[in-house]
Amino acid sequence: MLSSHPDTKQIQAAASALPRVRRYLDEHHEPLTPVAVEASQEELLLPRSAVELLAVVLAHMAAGRGVSIVPDHAELTTQQAADMLNVSRPHLIGLLQAGEIAYRKVGTHRRVRADSLMEYMRADDQRRREAADELSAMTRELGFD
Repeated sequence: MLSSHPDTKQIQAAASALPRVRRYLDEHHEPLTPVAVEASQEELLLPRSAVELLAVVLAHMAAGRGVSIVPDHAELTTQQAADMLNVSRPHLIGLLQAGEIAYRKVGTHRRVRADSLMEYMRADDQRRREAADELSAMTRELGFD
């Protein structure tokens, strides 16, 4: 897992670079994207998805948030998984035991696959959006808007 918490200079650099990367993505739609390396006058050929990921990382860094990159196949400890969900470790273990998130045991330790955790996060976000939409609809129906 690669993790970074930006300092002030990095926040400023990310904020400066982000509009350029976004503009570049808007102007280039090829699956393999040529990216100029200014210092060496070279050009790198990168997958568009990597440049899109860079834009997401820069956006978080520009907002002063730390960023972690975890490969889908990576296995996380329960503490790492709880940290990613921003919940306590006991709460995460409850989710694991309830079958909400897939895991495996290595000896007495639980390991959570990053892709399983991300799937849970996507599903949880969807449930939250649906609940918020339902509350908004009820508020309109009752005339409280």
